Amino acid sequence: MHTPDEPESRRAARSRAAAPGVLVSLRRHKTAWLIAAACAGFVILGSGAVAVGASVGGPAEASAVTRGTTSPTPSATPTPTATPRPTPAPVAAASRLRTCSVASLAADSRLGNMEAQVRNAKTGEVLFDRNGSKPNTTASVMKVVTSAAALKALGPDYRVSTTVVTDPADPSAVILVGGGDSTLSRLPEGQEPFYRGAAHIGTLANAAAAKWKSLYPDTPITKVYVDTSLFGAPYWHPTWNENEERFVDGSSSYVTALQVDGDRANPRAMDSERGSDPVKVAANAFVDALGGATYEGELKTPAGATQLAAVQSQPVSSLVKLAVTDSDNTIMEMLTRLVAIKEGAGNTFAAENQGVLTALAGYGIPTTGLHVADGSGLSDQNMVPPSFLTQLFIKVLNGESGLGVVYDGLPISGETGTLASGYGRFTGANAIARGAVHAKTGSVDTGYSLAGIVHAKDGTPLTFAIYAFGPVNDSARTAIDTLTTGIYSCGDNLSNN
Repeated sequence: MHTPDEPESRRAARSRAAAPGVLVSLRRHKTAWLIAAACAGFVILGSGAVAVGASVGGPAEASAVTRGTTSPTPSATPTPTATPRPTPAPVAAASRLRTCSVASLAADSRLGNMEAQVRNAKTGEVLFDRNGSKPNTTASVMKVVTSAAALKALGPDYRVSTTVVTDPADPSAVILVGGGDSTLSRLPEGQEPFYRGAAHIGTLANAAAAKWKSLYPDTPITKVYVDTSLFGAPYWHPTWNENEERFVDGSSSYVTALQVDGDRANPRAMDSERGSDPVKVAANAFVDALGGATYEGELKTPAGATQLAAVQSQPVSSLVKLAVTDSDNTIMEMLTRLVAIKEGAGNTFAAENQGVLTALAGYGIPTTGLHVADGSGLSDQNMVPPSFLTQLFIKVLNGESGLGVVYDGLPISGETGTLASGYGRFTGANAIARGAVHAKTGSVDTGYSLAGIVHAKDGTPLTFAIYAFGPVNDSARTAIDTLTTGIYSCGDNLSNN
């Protein structure tokens, strides 16, 4: 006998040493060995007989005799069925062990109630997740979502028209019909407004006058009406801070189907005080350019009206790029309303959710938890999970369905747009990620957001979304930049721990 920890080589040697003694005994006591062998054979045969008897007799004794029969039929002995050998389950592929952690950066108290997700844009694998499937307020990152809806529903080449038509009931009147182009400018032709490449209302007035004169040479135009029925009321979302957005920041106008220069007091400035009656401002600009007429108010276009002239906006692709780069609220409200109309949902704020969700369905990304309160992200009622954004940005990076213009419009860390160093973004230690982050910024009273694409240090493209909401202040921007820089440094080695 050996102990459990006895070496295998020692046990083998001891067995080989014992073998010669058995052979010597066999030669010296031949008779005794024969008797022992015979006895062993008898025992084996006897055991076999018992075993056979048990296998045959068992079923016969268990068979019941049917009452009333004279000769029972023995039941057949069942053929033993071999028990199949269990097949081992396939071994799951080993997941990669990633070791670069940003957990301490994500735990920064300046981030408040932080939500975030990061994906490898090539594989779609989620590398980092903190409540990534939980919907929350997006702030201006919402513009990426509504831009995607506009590109899908309207198409990148769609242009918004502003037209002038006749009034069959009044041979001296024309109707200026708003088509939703908030970029239409009141500046004279040859002068470039903030909305670069915009159509000019003076061009429209001149074309309408020339066409009118060719049709009615002896009758001047004396009355101008406007038709703004394309967009329904209310024209200001109830969750928006009107004083702040219209006057203090000068970042938003009323959402009307007819206006000029986004209703800016200064047509050349990005942020400029907005007015209280954008329709009237646009109508007066048209009347001034037309000459000899007066503004008469609203009139819905009647049946039988003849179009005299039209001008068109820049294509949707250009409008989206401009809105994403400059975070323009007015353009995105205009486009989102047009999406709702195109998708048959209606022409009000209340219709935008259905319209946008219908358009987004074409991308094949689950929209669970997504709610659209407005197109710009100003409302804290907008809800989008970070996981939706990280999937959408993969399509943006790949340029699917015209989404490449969103990528082209994204601010670049430390360089352009609202991520430029002049805004205090990606400075100091975070400057190592300068030029590597293409992302949309966002801020509302309740928090901050950043979402987009990181071209990581190791060459891996990553998509990400970070929300910092709740008890936060402006320092959350720096904390977001620091976390994003950590993601940049880790690349595909980013750990979820």
